[in-house]
Amino acid sequence: MKWKNRRQSSNVEDRRGAPAARGGIALGGGAIIVIIVLYFMGVDVQPLLEQVDTGSGGYTAPADNQQQTPMDPHEEELRQFVSVVLADTEDVWTGLFNDLSGSYEQPTLVLFSGEVNSACGFASAAVGPFYCPGDHNLYLDLTFLDDLQTKFGAEGDFPGAYVIAHEVGHHVQNLLGTSEQVSAMRGRLSEADYNRLSVRLELQADFYAGIWAHYADEHLGVLDAGDIEEALTAAHAIGDDTLQKQARGYVVPDSFTHGTSEQRMRWFMKGYESGDLNQGDTFSARDL
Repeated sequence: MKWKNRRQSSNVEDRRGAPAARGGIALGGGAIIVIIVLYFMGVDVQPLLEQVDTGSGGYTAPADNQQQTPMDPHEEELRQFVSVVLADTEDVWTGLFNDLSGSYEQPTLVLFSGEVNSACGFASAAVGPFYCPGDHNLYLDLTFLDDLQTKFGAEGDFPGAYVIAHEVGHHVQNLLGTSEQVSAMRGRLSEADYNRLSVRLELQADFYAGIWAHYADEHLGVLDAGDIEEALTAAHAIGDDTLQKQARGYVVPDSFTHGTSEQRMRWFMKGYESGDLNQGDTFSARDL
């Protein structure tokens, strides 16, 4: 991906080195381990995060005399990379919302190290990148970008761009009211039925990531040869079926919350190849 020496977003908040303030219901080490295991088995951990009291106000800013941890050159390069990718999503989605006669509210990308507190609760970096509709923020520990290569086998820089674009896709869903409609069904459906609804939400976010890639390439010319293949490798690596097979040797489709590897790749490609927002209604699609 052509990203060096390009515009970086100003909507990046760096909380690395700042301790996360926990609410009244703090997650102990054992609880965090349980959440990590559930996440990699494909279980939706968001309800667990939402149960944490966040009345403390988000995070604890470092005192004036507290030294921030110096950032090494590799981390600084990753910070610049995600800032450029976020800027590209801003350009693409601002244009698309203008076409819809709407206004795009730009989200903030919060960088953290180890753990963070958001409007959705306290979270360990082990749960991976996430979007919180309560504060319209994306959350990312930069070590996840390295994990994409070392743990998931997704080489190159574009898998990281795909992941960020996917989380921005959730922000788009929030702005359009889709996330709220799905969340309202929690408690009204069985766990298996709600999981199936969650899969459709996640696949639409993959579709939106493909939409971003389409216009980022068409209008900004940022894609290199092989970038789409890199994104597909990442989508395959984090499919529910692939993660469950790795974690326990078999799959439980009723527990899927993000979609299979094949579904995630297919919906990303549908967005990328079409560039047509009207083709992303995963909720009405009979064949996911």
